[in-house]
Amino acid sequence: MPTYIKRLIEEGEHQMLDFKFEVSDFSKIARTLVSFANTDGGRLLIGVKDNGAIAGVRSEEEYFMLEGAASLYCKPEVSFSLKEWQVEGKKVLEAIIGPGRLKPYMARGGDGKWSAYIRQDDQNFRASNIHLKVWERQRRGKGTLVRYREAEKALLTWLEKYQKITPHKFRQIAGITGAQAEQTLVSFIMLGIIRLEYTESELFILLTNDYSDKLTMEY
Repeated sequence: MPTYIKRLIEEGEHQMLDFKFEVSDFSKIARTLVSFANTDGGRLLIGVKDNGAIAGVRSEEEYFMLEGAASLYCKPEVSFSLKEWQVEGKKVLEAIIGPGRLKPYMARGGDGKWSAYIRQDDQNFRASNIHLKVWERQRRGKGTLVRYREAEKALLTWLEKYQKITPHKFRQIAGITGAQAEQTLVSFIMLGIIRLEYTESELFILLTNDYSDKLTMEY
């Protein structure tokens, strides 16, 4: 149904939708696949340019490149379903990736190194060590308890006043080590009190919209 694809294209690229003119690089496509799997899942339209123009898939190799990236360049392998659409006389592939259950999913780069990525808005970002530790704690399935000490108080006070802070700045104002800062941040994320926001050059910590409802810490 061409109108379905056109509606998706009209949405533009966002956290759960990405356009690819073609699949020609295992590493790049693997990065997108694991970003979706590590976040909320999403759809990948192949044969569509970044500006939404329909170029069409030019060869059958696109599917095999996608399959190869998912199985050989993603660890664990990222599962996806594939649909083929005819739009304006051109073939568009729709790859549907669900949110993964085995996070973190890692993508192999051109240098052979493995890295985890997350999806934020219409971009893929390398996951921070904080995210990796959140996933590790989620896999263990243990509860989270945070004690309201000076470091935690300093973080919340700063965020309520200035809206955001970097992990490095948090360490400075709290006077704690990097490991201690990460432990607090991971716990706050697990409890839904804070969230991470990526930019091209920095990682920021922000309060969630309903953070006050999640504050169940012990004094």
